[in-house]
Amino acid sequence: MSCHDDDCSDDHGLAGQSKLESFLFSCELSSKVPFYTFQGDEEEDLEHFLELRTVCLGEGAKEESNVVEVTAMNHQGKTISVPIANLHISCLPMVSLGEFELKAPVTIRLKAGTGPVTVSGLHLIASQVEESDFSDEDDEDNDDEDDEEEEEITPIKPAKKKQKQ
Repeated sequence: MSCHDDDCSDDHGLAGQSKLESFLFSCELSSKVPFYTFQGDEEEDLEHFLELRTVCLGEGAKEESNVVEVTAMNHQGKTISVPIANLHISCLPMVSLGEFELKAPVTIRLKAGTGPVTVSGLHLIASQVEESDFSDEDDEDNDDEDDEEEEEITPIKPAKKKQKQ
């Protein structure tokens, strides 16, 4: 699931569409905290996604390889682990992942190295928009349109001319 500004800029859509909210996400991995598990709330009508954007070595990183991997479910519902970055302070201190989107739950692990490594991106929350969410707004919109039509129908009266004396 991917969302562009044009697709998600307003909440006025047809019933049954999803509403997408995004929040900043960041976690730091190190030898002290080698993994982070991202999980969404367990509400039935919400889906949580993690869109990873960058993986970056932090201040104090050593001259060593720092391998970061993610563990998530594939399309068959099986859990798989995939390395997403192999960072080294002298040649590759940061990697841009673009819009690498995964459905929760996701575990991010520092597979090799001592870090610190900061992983950042967006926490996306998708919810289904129901018809009742729009019915009040639609009524208000229709009222506004009726008012505009009435204003447009009112004829314009010519200005009265002043008489010369």
